[in-house]
Amino acid sequence: MTDTPIGPVDGTKVPRYAGAATFARLPRIDEVGRFDVALIGAPFDGGVSFRPGARFGPSAIRQASRHLRPAYNPAQDVAPYAVIQAVDAGDVPCNPFDIDAALQQVDDGLAELLGSGGRPLMLGGDHTIALGGLRAVTRAHGPVALIHFDAHLDTWNSYFGADRTHGTIFRRAHEEGLLIRDASTHVGIRGPLYSAEDLVDDARFGFEIIRTDDVDRLGVEEVADRIRRRAGDNPVYLSIDIDVLDPAFAPGTGTPEMAGLTSRELLGLVRALPRDQIVAADLVEVSPPYDHAEITSLAAATLGYEICCLMARPETSTS
Repeated sequence: MTDTPIGPVDGTKVPRYAGAATFARLPRIDEVGRFDVALIGAPFDGGVSFRPGARFGPSAIRQASRHLRPAYNPAQDVAPYAVIQAVDAGDVPCNPFDIDAALQQVDDGLAELLGSGGRPLMLGGDHTIALGGLRAVTRAHGPVALIHFDAHLDTWNSYFGADRTHGTIFRRAHEEGLLIRDASTHVGIRGPLYSAEDLVDDARFGFEIIRTDDVDRLGVEEVADRIRRRAGDNPVYLSIDIDVLDPAFAPGTGTPEMAGLTSRELLGLVRALPRDQIVAADLVEVSPPYDHAEITSLAAATLGYEICCLMARPETSTS
């Protein structure tokens, strides 16, 4: 960068409970001339099949991000907002009554950010929004490798006759040619399925499944290596459903599943991702009405910050 980035409000001068209501109190997109990373909300939960409330996720994540001390991350050895210009781009005005209209709005919103040369980090919202994000990203970068953290496959065919929901998006992405075959990975999968055929279909779509039991057996370092090898040198879309975490660490979500990842495991895996290849990311399924003490929204806010740090780390970093 030629210009010094404008960073967050200084937490030693303005208390963290005061000041801007943006993510980590970063500048708004209209306050800077250019940006490298833009956080954008997609407050939509019209595609959920169980508990609603994720439409309130973006605002809850922003509120929880006040907890952060964002100047320096010792775990990744980077001062992210001194390296990259990050901004809060506000929210996509998602239509709450029309899934396809909402997906188009997400697509348009991310396309505008990508057209400005920055990398979008989308705050959901239910997982349906990822399909709009993938459509925009694929037009800009071509098909991508998907790194998908979730308790669920999200490759089912339909719910109640609807084929674009939070549980069907990655089947649609496969059908639309948005994903690079045999380069994508589900991480954290667990729990019962509708049928044994669900696994057959998922493999046919070119996904590899890493279950929570595999993380226990192999450890974080080996799982991270598998994810990186699978993605190869392809552009990566990172999608994190907060229900990949055990409900003890993320109770505020729409479809919780027991025996999930710990927050420490998930942070370790995210920090080990192929940083230079991530072209866009999303954090979804935070449902504040089912949260307490901001546990879930704080987990998502911390993950958002860690992704920003990942994007800011230089290639020579060994952290």
